[in-house]
Amino acid sequence: MDSLPRTMWTLFEPIHDVTYFTPQAREAFEAANLRGFWRGYFAGRAAPLGPVDAAPVIAAFWGFAPSMVTRALPDVWSRATPAEALAARLAGARAALAALLDGAGPVDEAAALLREAASAVPTVGRVLGAANAGLPWPADPLGTLWQAATILREHRGDGHVAALLVAGLDGPETGVWRASIDQRRDYLQPARGWSDDDWIAAVKRLSDRGWLDDSGAATAVALDAHAEIEATTDRLAAAPWVHLGEAGTERLREVLRPLAVRVRAALPAETPIGLPALG
Repeated sequence: MDSLPRTMWTLFEPIHDVTYFTPQAREAFEAANLRGFWRGYFAGRAAPLGPVDAAPVIAAFWGFAPSMVTRALPDVWSRATPAEALAARLAGARAALAALLDGAGPVDEAAALLREAASAVPTVGRVLGAANAGLPWPADPLGTLWQAATILREHRGDGHVAALLVAGLDGPETGVWRASIDQRRDYLQPARGWSDDDWIAAVKRLSDRGWLDDSGAATAVALDAHAEIEATTDRLAAAPWVHLGEAGTERLREVLRPLAVRVRAALPAETPIGLPALG
């Protein structure tokens, strides 16, 4: 793995992901009247946008079937306000990190450096990155660590969506394309809510473009596109590390890695996010 932005993503993404995959996060969302995984997911992730309905979330979250989003939004705002969802997601993340990172390394230094990197994200055209960057900073190191990781991952995700658009992919095609590489349709399709009809239609479109062979596996064209999309995503995610500088980024990598190792070990081995090995 020779891309610095991608390497840094592998280290901060697990910190963010405690909000989805830890019991402390689920308990915090349930205490805010957001029962069920997907209510907590959509409310927590969409809350920085305010009490929006499904349409902007379908656009910004990209890969989810509209029917899946509309089951959650705007209904979740009748159960918890965006402010309550924001408080719940931070409380759950803070509790999870407190349990996982006790004695794991210099959290204060990692939080300060990651905040400095997150302060430099360009927000023009980055809807989720900008919305999270506009939130007030927590006063504590664990909260700061999680908030900085969240800004950086949503900023990177916004850039990834832009790269997918340039490649001419839509939501279901992105799922099919990923599954053609990972061979995990059984996992990805239900995790994003696409129907069999949606999936089959996307398979046909990608086959017609020469991205899938007769068995449904990715062709060389699709694999080349994957490399280009990832490279574009990395280029669009470079600004925080340029801002932090070579020495600052290397020090952050040094202090963040033991924290990421500890957290990653507590997360599911497989998630729809598709985390690679730690850099």
